[in-house]
Amino acid sequence: MRTIREIIVHCTATPEGRAHTVADVDRWHRSRGFSGIGYHYLILLDGTISQGRPLSRVGAHCTGHNAHSVGVCYVGGLDSHMQPKDTRTPQQKAALRTLVAELQRRFPGAQVYGHRDFAAKACPCFDVHRDL
Repeated sequence: MRTIREIIVHCTATPEGRAHTVADVDRWHRSRGFSGIGYHYLILLDGTISQGRPLSRVGAHCTGHNAHSVGVCYVGGLDSHMQPKDTRTPQQKAALRTLVAELQRRFPGAQVYGHRDFAAKACPCFDVHRDL
């Protein structure tokens, strides 16, 4: 297993309330030249935690940080005008907290970050350090 030092949270940058699946994100990432979905987990609108890329494989979600991180993404992140917004449903918030806590148990010492901590982006459209 890889050494994991970071858990990086993302959003799909899709409008609030619009459902998407792992297959959708996989298709988007393949169209960008990736070998498949770049995130290890995707949290659906109903709070379902779906497996994306296997944890044993290096992710494709945060340049310069993929080798030693886990990529977690929730569906949403934009309002109806395509502006950044924390669109997480209560179920997504609960699932994200549960998943991050589990990952921190599995990978002691792993720090949690938002994608925006490493890139000039709004992603994941909420303050990870305050909320998680």
